[in-house]
Amino acid sequence: MNRKIRFMETVLRDGQQSQIATRMPIEDMLPILETLDACGFEALEVWGGATFDSCLRYLNEDPWERLRTIRAHVKNTKLQMLLRGQNLLGYRNYADDVVEALVKKSVENGIDVIRIFDALNDTRNLQTSIRAAKEAGGEVQAAISYTTSDVHTVRYFVSLANEMARAGADSICIKDMAGVLTPDVAFELVSEIKASCDLPLQVHTHGTAGIAQMTYLKAVEAGADIIDTCSSPFAEGTSQPATESMAIALEALGYKTGLDIDKLEAVAAHFLPIRNRFLEEGGLNPKVMAVEPKALLYKVPGGMLSNLLANLKDMHVEDKYAEVLAEVPRVRADLGYPPLVTPLSQMVGSQALMNVISGERYKVVPAEIKDYVRGQYGRPPVTISEKIRRQIIGDDEVITCRPADLIEPAMPRLREEIAAYARSEEDVLSYALFPEQARDFLGRREDPFYDVPVQEVSVSIDVA
Repeated sequence: MNRKIRFMETVLRDGQQSQIATRMPIEDMLPILETLDACGFEALEVWGGATFDSCLRYLNEDPWERLRTIRAHVKNTKLQMLLRGQNLLGYRNYADDVVEALVKKSVENGIDVIRIFDALNDTRNLQTSIRAAKEAGGEVQAAISYTTSDVHTVRYFVSLANEMARAGADSICIKDMAGVLTPDVAFELVSEIKASCDLPLQVHTHGTAGIAQMTYLKAVEAGADIIDTCSSPFAEGTSQPATESMAIALEALGYKTGLDIDKLEAVAAHFLPIRNRFLEEGGLNPKVMAVEPKALLYKVPGGMLSNLLANLKDMHVEDKYAEVLAEVPRVRADLGYPPLVTPLSQMVGSQALMNVISGERYKVVPAEIKDYVRGQYGRPPVTISEKIRRQIIGDDEVITCRPADLIEPAMPRLREEIAAYARSEEDVLSYALFPEQARDFLGRREDPFYDVPVQEVSVSIDVA
């Protein structure tokens, strides 16, 4: 057997997002970038997902500068990012001109491969980003948001893969964000997609439920070309299977990986004390490192679990964890079985949390859930019942067109709004995605007195 299985390393993005809520600063990455570049990976996932938000909100970093810095140190390996289709890196649909500008600048600043997905698998929401990526010279990987329900069959996903291929994808990814793709289904699904779609196929899963290694093995046996793994200190649990372990196991089975095991060990040795630091400081919750077979029932992705735990901790209601988890699949069913991937995972999780905390289902409904029910995120996989629709949005109209068709071009307005602080188009795009966080970040950068509050000074004059 001489077949080569290529690896994408996730420790700089999804691995750390799933375990430490994307709190790893660039300083922790810099010393190991050249070594990562020399390991033999197909790609390094370094950007997209929650990294952009986290850089601005928590790390006081310019996400664009992070990307440029990584690109300066990684000369040989492709850099990959995760893009939420029309949602980009945020949590709502953006105007087409914002999508086009963000994709263009991502490629210009160093991204080679853009993995593009839609939370609802509504391919209408992929059209603009796919076209923009191709025009910018980027490689498009269209991702299937894998989930399970009566409608999410192998036939459904194979049809979706072919639809993505016709839309211009250069490769296809099965994105199993919740770690619920079982080995038997993986073998069947990969076999069927490879038989009907002549494109490279990548498989992404998480170790949440404890079956990821078996899933990868059956996917590889069925013809998968690339798998996503994470350096061992940030692997397993809600993250991906360990890179070193999967490489050694597949090599022993006769597959080629092209990976340098000694360099993989050096990478792990670098990240181990970083992992331990987060563990000691409370930034790594041990629960996200554990196996949770109930994920096969709740269909909850790793990043959603870590964020849910953080939210419950902030609200001092950690004892509600099991109750909220049990509410998640009920909310998902009510909302038409959306795949639990960003932004739908956060939205469904928030609604489940509200249902439990308020003591009454849908007594409190976030604005995003109302927008979703109105059709502003796209088509749900299953039509939402009239009862639930009325309970959430009353008599509001439900749209049926591509949601972005209703959004006016936004870049001219955004450039004007942030003109006082923006030095570049990248700054404008940061503001477009996260207005409050970007304005504060850019304001602090440009104005040394930005954070100084206005002082009320009382002056008394003695005329005696």
